[in-house]
Amino acid sequence: MAIIANAEVRTLVAPWSGEVRSGTHQFITDKPESFGGQDQGPEPYDLLCSGLISCTMITLQMYANHKGIELGGFSVEVDFNANKEGKEWIERRLSFAQSLSEELKQKILEISSKTPVTKTLLRSVEMKTVIV
Repeated sequence: MAIIANAEVRTLVAPWSGEVRSGTHQFITDKPESFGGQDQGPEPYDLLCSGLISCTMITLQMYANHKGIELGGFSVEVDFNANKEGKEWIERRLSFAQSLSEELKQKILEISSKTPVTKTLLRSVEMKTVIV
């Protein structure tokens, strides 16, 4: 067993907000004002989306570097959606500053579907919670 990532959050005085620590990094998480928070930082689903787009960007850059392909500047954006019936889905959009061949576009879509975070989200994850 290997720990891939670790993070800790501690409550702050403001309701719904917390200080997240991950490695040497720290930031605030909060709920939007419309949900009673102070919007001091991203909320949990924003962080989930951020993990996915970060992993997508890094994976595509690694692939391009390994294959000697110049992708140029690009962005990755996602929306996490839910409907009244409880269905949830993510829409991911890739936008490139330079035009790409159809063959490269298809390869990028294939690589994007295989990023580590994508694969984690697409399969069920066992979760165990304990009080220490």
